Amino acid sequence: MEKLKMHSPNFAEENIARIAALFPGCITESVDENGSPKKSIDFDLLRQELSTHIVEGPQERYRLDWPGKREALLTANAPIAKTLRPCREESVDFDTTENLFIEGDNLDALKLMQETYLGKVKMIYIDPPYNTGKDFIYKDDFKQSTDEYLRNSEQIDEEGNRLVANTDSNGRFHSDWLSMMYSRLKLARNLLKDDGVIFISIDDSELKNMSAIACEVFGENNLIHCLTWQKKVSPSNDSKFFSNDHEYILVIAKEKKPGVINRLERRNKHNKYYKNPDNDPRGDWNSTAATCNKNSEERPNLYYPIKNPNSQEEIWPRKEAVWAFSRDRMNQLINERRIYWGADGLSKSPRVKNFLSDAKKIVPRSVLLYSEVGNTQSATNEFRSLMPGFPFDYPKPSSLIMHLVKLCSQGGGKDNYIVLDFFSGSATTAHAVMQLNAEDGGKRKFIMVQLPEPCDEKSEAFKAGYKTIAEISKERIRRAGKKIKEENATTVADLDIGFRVLKVDSSNMADIYYTPDKISQGTLFGLADNIKHDRGPEDLLFQVLLDWGVDLTLPITKEIIADREIFFVDDNALAACFVKDGEITEAFCKELAK
Repeated sequence: MEKLKMHSPNFAEENIARIAALFPGCITESVDENGSPKKSIDFDLLRQELSTHIVEGPQERYRLDWPGKREALLTANAPIAKTLRPCREESVDFDTTENLFIEGDNLDALKLMQETYLGKVKMIYIDPPYNTGKDFIYKDDFKQSTDEYLRNSEQIDEEGNRLVANTDSNGRFHSDWLSMMYSRLKLARNLLKDDGVIFISIDDSELKNMSAIACEVFGENNLIHCLTWQKKVSPSNDSKFFSNDHEYILVIAKEKKPGVINRLERRNKHNKYYKNPDNDPRGDWNSTAATCNKNSEERPNLYYPIKNPNSQEEIWPRKEAVWAFSRDRMNQLINERRIYWGADGLSKSPRVKNFLSDAKKIVPRSVLLYSEVGNTQSATNEFRSLMPGFPFDYPKPSSLIMHLVKLCSQGGGKDNYIVLDFFSGSATTAHAVMQLNAEDGGKRKFIMVQLPEPCDEKSEAFKAGYKTIAEISKERIRRAGKKIKEENATTVADLDIGFRVLKVDSSNMADIYYTPDKISQGTLFGLADNIKHDRGPEDLLFQVLLDWGVDLTLPITKEIIADREIFFVDDNALAACFVKDGEITEAFCKELAK
């Protein structure tokens, strides 16, 4: 039964809908006098649409604006009173691994990473919600940072979840999504190295807006390219207009300069055209025309005769296609026997030899074919082979992420940079990093960030005990790492397939809410210990690492000295002991100093 409206028709909304049908560019998003979001009309643009001359209006400027943009900037800069708590039982090789899995809101995680990883991340890959009207987005609080405010404003549910449906009927359909992405990109940029690159997967629905905010955050001059990934093998015959066979990947540099994107290693398919029909001692070669598409009037200096050393005949190029090299360079190529005169040595159209030994690496292409980097079906099959019975919508193939990681790599085992994915999802990025390290001997490290979004209670994953997407992500990394290590046991001995789990949580410090008039002599003793009762020494250790900006993946060992637990970080770089006041004695300090 449909709900009764209990009110007369809203003619204003109907009129806006009619105007939107005639002038869609005049519809914008705004807030009313009570601060509530709504769809409205840009009357300046509407007046211009109905006028034959330029009408007066606000000053024009090139920019992307939306309701909440200033608040998004504010929330990116606002501090939070949170920390990262270690979780040994969910980690793999906790004490020695250099990989991280951070569980929690990625906005909080990015803020907590600012001190430690400022300017240290080489590559970021993200696959954010696409804002199709069916996706969920992070609902950020732009005014306060306390969980209490979020609950009161109904921005999180009883379990603390920060995801909300962003339907196209929402008055801030674009604005909420833009605000969510803007604040996170601002923080992500700080983490990138000067030669760092971010790759952003996106579809048609928000491509132009994502491009606009990425250019604003990183600078328009730092946009490198928009790649097209062919994600489907077969067309979708149920599509209304076109089969949606592709998605996009924006490539943006911290500083666009040579070397931020590397060429790719040559493979057999690139070398199959190199042969050695004349048994040249320099090895296999292919050939290219010795002429160019310029005519003799454009480049008269390139219109000259050359002598065939076999027949001594003078050979002229066509006037419509002169030589590709200067006279001196051409004579040099002839003397070096780099000019090929055909099988009989008498060709009047000589070609230039290009030796395989001199061949450069391959320039990456802007269209990523499914036959080269995988597709959505191969991604689903890959996930199901590791996690049978675990449903996961639209994972990316690890081969696609491996291709992107290679674009930032030098190869030859030289790569030891950090790859960050703060929309981890099914943890494909972690899988790809481990696989590529196994293949080329690299020492790349990954940092995954994933919200503990609840699984459907009817799903096989939930029935198997995996209650959140984060738990599925961690299990995928465990299984993928084990499989990769087994498959490469004879070639890679020290492959890091572990990860240290850290969870975003409230501060380790106890909250004090009492005003002076509420404190009595009897309550003072209860305030002497300012550490929360459920926090242990290792929680405090990671609080110190965060506050001091120390690498959160440094190796940690524990020893008992004089009946006290001591943490040693990176051998003897840091020694920490967390005991109650009065338990640090002179005798203990002397024993520790030994």
